[in-house]
Amino acid sequence: MVRDLPRTAGGILSYFTRHRTAANLLLVVLIVAGLFAMPKMRAQFFPDVIVDNVTVSVAWPGAGAEDVDEAIVQVLEPALLSLEGASDANSVSFEGRAYITLEFEPGWDMARATGDVETAIDQISTLPEDADDPKIRRGSWRDRVTDVIVTGPVGVEQLALYSDELVLRLFSAGVTRATITGLAAPETVIELPLSRMVANNISMQDIARAVAAEVTADPAGDVGGANTRVRTGVSKRSSDQIKDIVLRTNADGSKLRIGDVARVRVEGVDREEAYFVGSDPAISIRVDRSAKGDAIKIQETVQKTVDKLSETLPEGTKMQLIRTRADYITGRLDMLYSNALTGLVLVVSLLFLFLNVRTALWVAAGIPTALCAAIALMYVAGITINMISLFALLITLGIVVDDAIVVGEHADHRARMGLDPISAAETAAHRMALPVFAATATTIIAFFGLVAVGGRFGDLIADIPFTVSVVLAASFVECFLILPNHMAHSLKHSVKDHWYDMPSRTVNAGFEWIRDTIFRRVIAAVISARYVVLAGAVALLASQVVMVITKEVQWRFFSAPEQSSVSGNFAMVSSAQREDTLAMMQEMQRAVEEVAKELETEHGVNPVEYVLAQIGSNSGRALSGTETKSKDLLGAISIELNDPDLRPFSSSVFVGALQDKVREHPLVETISFRGWRSGPGGDALDVQFYGASAETLKGAAEDLKTALNRFAAVSAVEDDLAYDKEELILELTAQGEMLGFTIDDLGRTLRNRLNGLEAATYPVGSRSATIRVELPKEELTADFLENMQLRSASGTYVPLADIVSVKQRAGFSTVRRENGIRIVSVTGDISEDDPAAADEVMMALETEILPDIASKRQVDWQLSGLSEQEDQFLNDARTGLILCLTGIYLVLTWVFASWSRPLVIMSVIPFGLVGTIYGHYIWEVPMSMFTVVGLLGMTGIIINDSIVLITTIDEYAKERGLVPSIIAGTADRLRPVILTTLTTVLGLAPLLYERSSQAQFLKPTVITLVYGLGFGMLLVLLVVPALIAVQHDFQRLFKSFRFAIWGRARKIAFALSGLGVLLLGWFGVTMGWAIAFDRLPSIFAPVMANSGIMSKALMLFMGGTIAACLLIFVLSFLGDIIIARKRARRPV
Repeated sequence: MVRDLPRTAGGILSYFTRHRTAANLLLVVLIVAGLFAMPKMRAQFFPDVIVDNVTVSVAWPGAGAEDVDEAIVQVLEPALLSLEGASDANSVSFEGRAYITLEFEPGWDMARATGDVETAIDQISTLPEDADDPKIRRGSWRDRVTDVIVTGPVGVEQLALYSDELVLRLFSAGVTRATITGLAAPETVIELPLSRMVANNISMQDIARAVAAEVTADPAGDVGGANTRVRTGVSKRSSDQIKDIVLRTNADGSKLRIGDVARVRVEGVDREEAYFVGSDPAISIRVDRSAKGDAIKIQETVQKTVDKLSETLPEGTKMQLIRTRADYITGRLDMLYSNALTGLVLVVSLLFLFLNVRTALWVAAGIPTALCAAIALMYVAGITINMISLFALLITLGIVVDDAIVVGEHADHRARMGLDPISAAETAAHRMALPVFAATATTIIAFFGLVAVGGRFGDLIADIPFTVSVVLAASFVECFLILPNHMAHSLKHSVKDHWYDMPSRTVNAGFEWIRDTIFRRVIAAVISARYVVLAGAVALLASQVVMVITKEVQWRFFSAPEQSSVSGNFAMVSSAQREDTLAMMQEMQRAVEEVAKELETEHGVNPVEYVLAQIGSNSGRALSGTETKSKDLLGAISIELNDPDLRPFSSSVFVGALQDKVREHPLVETISFRGWRSGPGGDALDVQFYGASAETLKGAAEDLKTALNRFAAVSAVEDDLAYDKEELILELTAQGEMLGFTIDDLGRTLRNRLNGLEAATYPVGSRSATIRVELPKEELTADFLENMQLRSASGTYVPLADIVSVKQRAGFSTVRRENGIRIVSVTGDISEDDPAAADEVMMALETEILPDIASKRQVDWQLSGLSEQEDQFLNDARTGLILCLTGIYLVLTWVFASWSRPLVIMSVIPFGLVGTIYGHYIWEVPMSMFTVVGLLGMTGIIINDSIVLITTIDEYAKERGLVPSIIAGTADRLRPVILTTLTTVLGLAPLLYERSSQAQFLKPTVITLVYGLGFGMLLVLLVVPALIAVQHDFQRLFKSFRFAIWGRARKIAFALSGLGVLLLGWFGVTMGWAIAFDRLPSIFAPVMANSGIMSKALMLFMGGTIAACLLIFVLSFLGDIIIARKRARRPV
């Protein structure tokens, strides 16, 4: 029985029902707030998923990866992991440098975290003396908006001028995050041959000091009286000026200049990275946004600036935007807008079919009112318009009118019973307030269960619970403070029949005939066969669960929406030259053109819109293990495909065709193609090996890559442990020490000669130019030990080979650790075109491939990336489900003032799985994390009909018997139950038929809600009446039992008490004995086995209990027969 509405709440409802000004003023405030906030909200594809971290980098020039790991990482990492709030530490060591990235708990004060990191590092004094001071950088979040490609048949230097001008104009327009790539800062190299160094008795440091002194003129000051400024010297920066710099003046008066001993050359601006569009050089400018930036507005600004600057470019030179996120975002949001509009039309049309025009109009008015109020609250909370928040609004499109339907339909029902319009509206608001509050609260609680989901995917779906909650809260306010007043005035005009109400009168006449003629008989039959109905419902649920267990319905945790970008990265072997890298890049360009032509011939559409090739670096996600490779050995190709909805194949098909078409260069080491995806999450395939030596871990990684080659669905497989260069370890001999050499001086001299020495820097436009002193590359050969000579303390030169001993060591180029443990990761892509094939890969990995490798190599392994995040998500979702079920039960317990009634209401929740699983099976869509999101939300929605139904049945039961109350209550609430369910279903139905690939990741939620609620409505109308009847049966049984125990029939009470004692004792000698002693009493030795003690004990207890109950039943039956015969023999 629903408790009474508190008097204060009832007074507020009555006030707003009877005062039009108050209701309309609230209506205007809600709508105006939403209209004000709407144009100010930012639009994006996904919500920003920001990971708070701090990165510590330490440079140690010349040191190998193993040395860096041992002397730097293993010293710093324990101290950093002990910091308060630190959750994870990932480190990578390679030649000359170490990076440690420290992640902190969500919401942690990052200013404090950065200070804690600085304090912890300051307390460490055991880092190598030659290592630079650690640099601490707080992670800055950025998101790509677009790339601007500047290309044409002109020199790179000219393109650089255009790029600099564009960046300056963008900065002036407010776009401050623009980064130029494909353009190096100017560099002047002074090559000092070793022979001239020895012949002229000079060092690299001598030249560096001379250059540093001459590269910049020094201001001396002002001469006040003469109004003159004095400068000393002239800035010498050109190659000719540098050649004329004097190193020393000899005793004979002659001067030794840099040009006398060294060669001076100026490196080109494309010496490191070079971009190409076809055969034309190009420069790329990446435009990013901050966490508060609006991608659409930023791209509009960039496009206007590019268009204006393009007017001044020479013929053939172009500036073009690629990877335009704004178009991507706008197109996907427009898709959801159109679906929302279609759903809104369907919902409103349904209302006009079942309700008279005036009632339907005011019920439908709750949709824009609640949505405007919700948008205002979203704006205040900082939520953007994105695929997730807009989808949450779309979910509520049909739910938002449920409250209004219940109140409006009940007001109409009261008016037909004879109440005046104002009293009918007021009574409806009072009677439905607590049931609707319960329905709204349970739905909000169900969606709020998603808050328990943490990690990156928790951040991804965090907009859903907030958005749904504010919409439903706004709907509740509109339903009880605005709608009743409008319903009162609407009911005044509904007394007469109007022509525009003809559709609703016709539909309702047919509906009432079906309800009164057919539906009531169906409910009566359900009550009569209540146990059969419940058994059938349970069997139906079990059959659907079996489909999941047998994998007829697949599971795919997260299918990231496909972007239109594909990147192909490659690395060459150490013996290759830059020309070889350029040849490999041109081969990839040729393969792209050929694949594009073949696909155009086959499908009638050329998928390739833009191709940007590059050497000197990788594109997108770089290849693992290439950190120490020369830039001349790296290359990539970036391909922009047309919109996924405009081609009949996915980017995975294009990648597969491209892999087959590329002819590998003889000197290529690694090639990897990868399609870009939207959203958070790691690699679809990510296996981490640990617990063994580096060599063993590398062997395990190679075994796994070989095993994965047989799966066509797997691509871009690579590990992050690359072999290093051969390492030579030099130690001073006794002769070297006698000559005055020290190991520190030796290391410093060799670093300068092998790596070069930076002499000076100076500004050139927006970049900083450098002057370096180096040995000629032709002298840095394998025999440098024999050729290199060093100056001793006495001034004489000795061969390096005479003063050192040499040991050789081979190793790996990187050392990676995760929370202090050395790991090797094997990553890759799994095509999502065929969920069954993807499931086959993961099944083979977990049950066959990885256990075999672990047994063979004696290593430990774990699935990381998406698999790790999946486990975390499901654990969090399980916690959220428990919390939301607990919250729903407590709310229902308070509303119904009963401990048992909520159980009947909530018993329909599991049956939502029937429609959910069947819907995924029919649509051939794998279940995913968004299915779980839908299930959590459906937990609160599916019981709304049950709440309304049971409330009415309880109200009718006050005046009539239970069975008539069930029949009448179910029949009378049939219309609002159908309407509330169909509005939700129709609001989402357009998304079911949405063909856009970008909406497919949302489809599991749509299927879950549409089919789950659709089947749930049918089961609510059948299962709830049956359950109420069954509950009544058990109440009668318990009542009879209590009467038997406490009534006057002492013999029966004694017999039942004896049975209870007997069963308790039997439990003690079976289950109790097994629990206490892990064995059965010796009397049961014939049935006792060596294993399965608890199952044996349970079987004995159940068998004895059944036997005792049957015995009591037989004795009772015989007693009844004896008593009946005795009574029959008595004279009347």
